[in-house]
Order: sequence, then C-alpha cells, then structure tokens
Amino acid sequence: MATAPAAEIPAHVPRELIREIGLTTGPEFLAAPHDFMAKLHDTHPPLFYSVNPMTGNAWATIKHEDAFFALRHPEYFSTADATPFPRDPNNFFYFIPLEIDPPHHRKYRAILDSTFSPQGVLKLEGYMRKLTNDLIDQFIDKGACEFTTDFGRPLPVSIFLDLMGLPQNMRDTFVGWAVDLLHSQDRMTAGMAMRGIEAYLAKVIAEKTENPDDGVIGTIIQARPNGEPLTEREIFGFTFFLFIAGLDTVFATLNNIWLWLANNPDRRREIIANPDNINAQVEELLRVFSVTFSGRTLTQDLEMRGVKMKAGDKFMSILPACNYDPDVFPDPKTIDFGRQRKPILAFAGGVHSCIGAHLARLEIKVGLQEWLRRIPDFSVKTGATVEYYPGGVVGPKALPLVW
Repeated sequence: MATAPAAEIPAHVPRELIREIGLTTGPEFLAAPHDFMAKLHDTHPPLFYSVNPMTGNAWATIKHEDAFFALRHPEYFSTADATPFPRDPNNFFYFIPLEIDPPHHRKYRAILDSTFSPQGVLKLEGYMRKLTNDLIDQFIDKGACEFTTDFGRPLPVSIFLDLMGLPQNMRDTFVGWAVDLLHSQDRMTAGMAMRGIEAYLAKVIAEKTENPDDGVIGTIIQARPNGEPLTEREIFGFTFFLFIAGLDTVFATLNNIWLWLANNPDRRREIIANPDNINAQVEELLRVFSVTFSGRTLTQDLEMRGVKMKAGDKFMSILPACNYDPDVFPDPKTIDFGRQRKPILAFAGGVHSCIGAHLARLEIKVGLQEWLRRIPDFSVKTGATVEYYPGGVVGPKALPLVW
C-alpha cells in the first residue's frame, strides 16, 4: 500500500487500489526491471493507482486490452501533457507530434511519413549493414567490448544523427544530455540538460533555416502543411521531441536483447539456425524487452474494469507489463519465436504509435544478423554486475561482453 500523504491522492481513488511500487526507480525494479513488470500480473490488480514521488501519481494499467483502448481513444485519453519535462511557461512548446491530439496531430505526422515508412527506411539498409560491420571491425579482434558504448549506442544513434542532419562528432555530447534528461533523479541536472538541448537546437534550426538541407530537421523547417509554414515554436517542439526520442530507446532495447543473448547460448543458436524467421524473432524480442511507458490525461470521467476515474486524472500504460499479459500472450515470460502474431505495444499504438518503429525494427534485425554472423558465441564478462538506469526508458547502464 502507498505511504504518501492522503492529501496527494484524489478522494475518488479507492484506498485498496493505491500502490507505491517504485516503478522505474525502486530497488526491486532496478534489480531486474522486466521480471518486475512481468510479475505485476501475479501481485497487482489489472488497474491500480500508482503513487510515485519522482514521476507523480497516476492510474496504471498492466492489461494489454486496457492499454490498447487508451492508446486508440484520444477522446478519453489526451497526450497534451504526456511528458514530464520542464519547460518555460513564458516560452512554452509542445513535444510534437506526441503532445498533439487528433485531428491536428495528423498534419505533423504527415510531414515525415515518407521518411519513416517501411519503404523509406529500407533505403537505409545497405548503409545500416555497412555501419554495423564497421563498428564490429573496431573490436572483433580484441575478443571483448563494452557493448553499450561500442555497438548498442553508436549503431542507432549514428543512423539517427545522419537522418536528422546533425554532426556525428557531437554524438557523445547529445547522448550525455539525453541520459541526464531521461535518467537523472536530480531536477537540477535534468534542467541543465534541457537548457543545453534547447540552446543547441535553436542554433541548429536557425542555421538550417538559412541553409536548408534534406535531413529531417530541414524537412520540418521547409514543410508547408495546408500551404502554411510551421511556426517557430512548432518547428522547435517537433525537433526537440525527435531529438530526445531518437537517442535512447533503440539503444536500451539493443542492450536488453544482447544481455539475454549472452546469457542464453541455446536460444542464440536457435536464431542463427533459423535465418528465415528473423522478423518473428525481432518481434518476439521487442515484446519481451519493451522499454517505454505511455502517459495520458483523462479528458472526461470514465469507468474501466469497475473503477471510476475522473477527468484530469493521469493514466499510465505500463507497456512492458502489458506485453506480458497472459490473457493475450500465453506463457508470456517464455520467449517463443513461433508465437502467434498479435499486436505488441513496444511502440505504443493508435495515432501516436512510434514514428520510428519501422526504423527500429530494421536496426535490430540488421544488428542481429550481422553480429551473429561474425560473433556467434559470446558471454557477459565474468564478475560483471549489470545495473539498470532509473527512469522511463529501461535498459542496462553497461554490458561488458567477451568471446
């Protein structure tokens, strides 16, 4: 049960549904986050009220059906203030397109549809394979690597920076800002990162306005939805959101997958032995190692599973837990590459489904294929302790591998 002062919890919340579980920050979560979230189905009601001093209080669902509904019904669940990042109220910007509800959401999404479509990302496959092998070349003969810094982060982040039209030589600076913003438990540290990103992107946008290019930022600047250019705040909010979204999620997913591969040599060999099943393998690994959550605000009163929620209440879908829902995925903790295909929530869903989902799937697919072709046998370095970042993107801090 929660220990937070009763005054912080709305009167309409039933006391028996209040939980303080340390989601994203507590010791049990950080010891083994995916095991923690999978076990919620055994220990918690389908819908409960999560009290968290760091991230705030919200209704929380662990059921696939409920998350599916919330993600697809913006008339009940708004994204208008879906992100907790601090912004100057006198110079406010929305994270676009995430914090824009339909019907206005579509005009922003359409700007980048062709870039991030299945056909659009397939154009990157050759480049992606070369980059993957170039990275492996740098450490394969050493018989060891720090996966997070040698492969897990540079692979997706380098691709993302090229797409955005941002300099590769600032990758470590960008990553440092993202880690401080997404994982720091100190508001001052997160605020400094926020200001650093804002100042840098403002400069980049000004430069690309004067000298347009065909990168994602340049495309946003030059876009004319309904024949009109975006405002300065729209361009900034769109660029800022993509900047943050592109630096951490695929990296965390790769870390989680490679940790599992290192600890499960028989399953690793199963992947290698069934190359034609790679798409199903990627999908199942994404199901089991989802890394993000989905926040909303209720726009009107709503009853769900007999629980009465009120307009203005916060609502969170614990997406990794939803992907372990036994009512949708039988024996959910087992990684089954022959599992019947059902919608997973690794990339959320509905109109706000992750714009980079096709890119992420291809990055993971190519990464698996090329790594396992060249380094089929590897393990975690003896004596290494795997620790996880707190915060809303779930993945190990470091992953030393040997072969």
